Amino acid sequence: MGVFWMAILVGFVGFVFGLILNHFLPLLFLKDKKNGCLPRGSFGYMPLLGETLAFLNPHPSNTIGSFLQDHCSRYGKVFKSHLFFSPTIVSCDQELNYFILQNEDKLFECSYPKPIHGVLGKISMLAVVGDTHKRLRNVALSLVSTTKSKPDFLSYIEKTTLQILDSWKDKQQVIFCQEARKFTFNVIVKQVLGLTPEEPQTARILEDFRTFMRGLISFPLYIPGTPYANAVKARIRISSSVKQIIKERRRNNNNNNNNNIFNNKNEDQKRGSDFLEILLGVDTLSEDEKVSFVLDALLGGYETTSILMAMLVHFLAKSPSALKQLKVEHENIRSKKKKDEALNWEDYKMMGFTQNVMNEALRYGNVVKFVHRKALTDIKFKDYLIPAGWKVLPVLSTVHLDPSIHSSPLEFHPWRWETQRQDQTGKKFTPFGGGSRCCPGSELARVEVAFFLHHLVQNYRWRIEDDDQPIAYPYVEFQRGLVLNVDHFTP
Repeated sequence: MGVFWMAILVGFVGFVFGLILNHFLPLLFLKDKKNGCLPRGSFGYMPLLGETLAFLNPHPSNTIGSFLQDHCSRYGKVFKSHLFFSPTIVSCDQELNYFILQNEDKLFECSYPKPIHGVLGKISMLAVVGDTHKRLRNVALSLVSTTKSKPDFLSYIEKTTLQILDSWKDKQQVIFCQEARKFTFNVIVKQVLGLTPEEPQTARILEDFRTFMRGLISFPLYIPGTPYANAVKARIRISSSVKQIIKERRRNNNNNNNNNIFNNKNEDQKRGSDFLEILLGVDTLSEDEKVSFVLDALLGGYETTSILMAMLVHFLAKSPSALKQLKVEHENIRSKKKKDEALNWEDYKMMGFTQNVMNEALRYGNVVKFVHRKALTDIKFKDYLIPAGWKVLPVLSTVHLDPSIHSSPLEFHPWRWETQRQDQTGKKFTPFGGGSRCCPGSELARVEVAFFLHHLVQNYRWRIEDDDQPIAYPYVEFQRGLVLNVDHFTP
């Protein structure tokens, strides 16, 4: 027995020693080979993980966090590390970030950790590269451009907004993150799949989607019962639900085509307004790509938009002057319309200060902290070497909060955007990423948030219940769900 356990111990020590050698030896040789051209930095002391845990340590999303603060002060805005199981170049420099984002598929490519692929799926638009990504993105851009100003889409956003706000009338307190997610899910599931909240399929997809989201940001351990394993299974169930909806939609379309005299034109128009109906006619995408596209659309329209809404409500509660000006803008828009007249695209284009407030919340709150890339070849940028095969992390939040780029960056100040327009700040302001991977649905998110704010500021006052604040995990969350005390009043 003693010999057996000794053999086990020796094997374990050998395994750990092998991990350490695998972790450090190539890095040391590379450093010698390149004669110190790599940026300064540290690989940490944990095999494989390196400094990942410290990098992901939660911190307020309107700060850069202690890890980046420490490393930038010690090594500069560009430094080396070992993150997400890979040697890594971390960039907090606006010029290098812009260079990385603008050279997608040329010098760099998207490179999310492999465990995330298990949840997102191998053909998710967030994970695929090259021609596959271009095809999916072109479809997304086409769908957004034909949808964003359509009256039925805008009408449904406003209807959903009013339903959410009407449910608050007899409440003194709401958990806003829950309400925001309810709003964004109801909007996106209708726009993508044509489903309403009352339909049984909607409830099933929402439950699976919540499981999916919990696993997306969990430790990637595939053991039955873990959040990660549950998320992988939830994605399979969502995919199955979407395939069933596609099957039913095709059967209904065929029935209508075979019996045109009995076609219900209103029903055809209703179906034709959602993404799925348009996707069914896209020959450039396979069946699996269409299913994956639907999941990506649900993900993009659900979580990030709801977090933006929560950050806006939080920051506005702490900025009475910004809230006052926002309210005046929306009262002016409403005063030019008949009672109960719906908002339209022209109204949205008049919401200039609303756009400033959203820009500032995106800059100050940082819905997306960083993105994953990989160097495709050895790259020399200024005095830095970025070796082929290394992970590259452009950190977007550090540029947004850099005092040399934005004056008083740790203040929520929407008026800065009166002179600093988004189209003039491609290097300074990248809340939706950049280059060929800039989020294709960003305009849809802005429309949803603007319409929600239009009715919120005219019908409610709110106060933050406690000192809850947006925390980067790295995905942004409010630890207590952003509890609000609300007072309803009649405009």
